[in-house]
Amino acid sequence: MAKRIVIDPVTRIEGHAKISIFMDDAGNVADAEFHVVEFRGFEKFCEGRPYSEMPGITQRICGICPVSHTLASAKAGDAIMAVNIPPAADKLRRLLNLGQMIQSHALSFFHLSAPDFLLGWDTPPASRNVFGIIAANKELARAGIRLRQFGQEIIEILGGKKIHPAWAVPGGVRSSLSEEGRAKIRAWLPEAFATTKVAFDLWKKTMKTHGREIQIFGNFPSLFMGLVAPDGTWEHHGGKLRFTDSSGSILADQIDPANYKDYIGEAVQNTSYLKSPYYLPLGFPEGIYRVGPLARLNIAEQMGVPQADEELKKFKKLGRGAVTSSFLYHYARLIEILASLEYVERYLADPELSSDYLRADAGINSLHGVGASEAPRGTLFHDYTVDRDGLLQKVNLIVATGQNNLAMNQTVAQIARHYVRGNDIPEAMLNRVEHGIRCYDPCLSCSTHAVGQMPLHVQMIALDGRVLDEKMRG
Repeated sequence: MAKRIVIDPVTRIEGHAKISIFMDDAGNVADAEFHVVEFRGFEKFCEGRPYSEMPGITQRICGICPVSHTLASAKAGDAIMAVNIPPAADKLRRLLNLGQMIQSHALSFFHLSAPDFLLGWDTPPASRNVFGIIAANKELARAGIRLRQFGQEIIEILGGKKIHPAWAVPGGVRSSLSEEGRAKIRAWLPEAFATTKVAFDLWKKTMKTHGREIQIFGNFPSLFMGLVAPDGTWEHHGGKLRFTDSSGSILADQIDPANYKDYIGEAVQNTSYLKSPYYLPLGFPEGIYRVGPLARLNIAEQMGVPQADEELKKFKKLGRGAVTSSFLYHYARLIEILASLEYVERYLADPELSSDYLRADAGINSLHGVGASEAPRGTLFHDYTVDRDGLLQKVNLIVATGQNNLAMNQTVAQIARHYVRGNDIPEAMLNRVEHGIRCYDPCLSCSTHAVGQMPLHVQMIALDGRVLDEKMRG
């Protein structure tokens, strides 16, 4: 009897979602879907607002990565004003984004994902979490918390707040880096580098013990997309778009983000509020591509800083062409943390970050503007159309989690095919399937989270509606 397994909600991600696993008559996995069950409506209710307000409004989409939205929105505003922002403002925005990369990647690695591969897939859910990490290795847990705090400290020093800083604006930024702030960041850097080394040592051991997970956790050919500099160097807040395939060949390069519609289509499926972008020349769903740390390292030719460049060489040896295992998103995050720390150290030596020339002033010079920036989870697009008074007529947001939607579905199906058989729903299987989603660190446009225990209810349902098996958590 064909049946369906539902995992609802998926835990230890930013937001709430569910997974459906479809079984055939023989008891084998036929397909899987990742569903986003929240509806926010940001694109619609922003209509009629002045474009200048958007950096402050759209950062409320998320409490984990508000910097990503405020920067992409500010860049869309730059395009509407048709200005080049002052060099100091560009560097300061970049420093803010580096702080965002550090804090978000640290949260993902140490708190959301590490409980699985450090404590074990079969560890009871009640202790397979950050509190379990604290019990098993207090110093590691503390170091992870401190590393995230360092990234948040950079955001607060520049923007005045750790969350939702009203600092980046169309045309530039509101304030420069103070000498006190510069000294505080510099003093914290050695500890941040030391924690990152600990994380690398931990991950290298994990790769030796998790060879099977590397092979089956989202290991499939796809395209990869992100921003790169003109010479192919890793980018996070500038550059142009590049698409590569799983062999590492470049399909399209140096695409102005303003022209993204020539390369990215957006499909809508009736099972999720999450859109499914795809590479337009290949169509849907053949144009599946991935974004985020794994994609950025696949498309980049170098990181541009020495320590991260050495790690990138090791990373690229893990694939024939591109590195295709989604389990290695975790490794890519650590390399990006290291690169971010090296770039932060470089910026601290730049006196221009104390400049008072921080903002270009102009009116409405274009009725359309696109801003693109690399959020921790992948490339983020803000596309605004305004009238001559600067009021928004249309808003389109393409977020990283949406661009990874097709890949997450395929990842869940691949893992389930290896662990799901018949009517049984073992705990370790549930966690492995959920971890396939955690590899991508999805952020479901959610700025608040539940307090306390998050329940998990999984049912195996026959097509006639009969419940064949079920498990409860919480």
